[in-house]
Amino acid sequence: MAATQPVRGHPDRRSAPRYLLSLPIAVRVGIESESVTGVSHNISVRGIYFTIDQEFPPGTVLDVSFTLPAEINEGTEVFVRAQGRVVRVEAESAAERVGVAIVIESYEIVRAKPSLP
Repeated sequence: MAATQPVRGHPDRRSAPRYLLSLPIAVRVGIESESVTGVSHNISVRGIYFTIDQEFPPGTVLDVSFTLPAEINEGTEVFVRAQGRVVRVEAESAAERVGVAIVIESYEIVRAKPSLP
């Protein structure tokens, strides 16, 4: 499940607090492409770090979506759609997984998760 403590002990220059959240996320390159599933590791209002089975070069614009669970948001699930640019890609120890960091450029928050077709 998700931990909501800020990440500590990692020297960085980020100005927004990051929260350890292990959530499934859907990632797409553009609105027309099929989504690929990844797992978030930490999220802030300015960026997301996640692991996924597909590598995206730095500069790639991605559409990501995920649901924040009710237990961390006053009893209401929150569906988030965000668009961001890849700023870093790292090899992960898990076979064929890569870590991807994106900076969020825009986002939309929906109070209840929409029904998917």
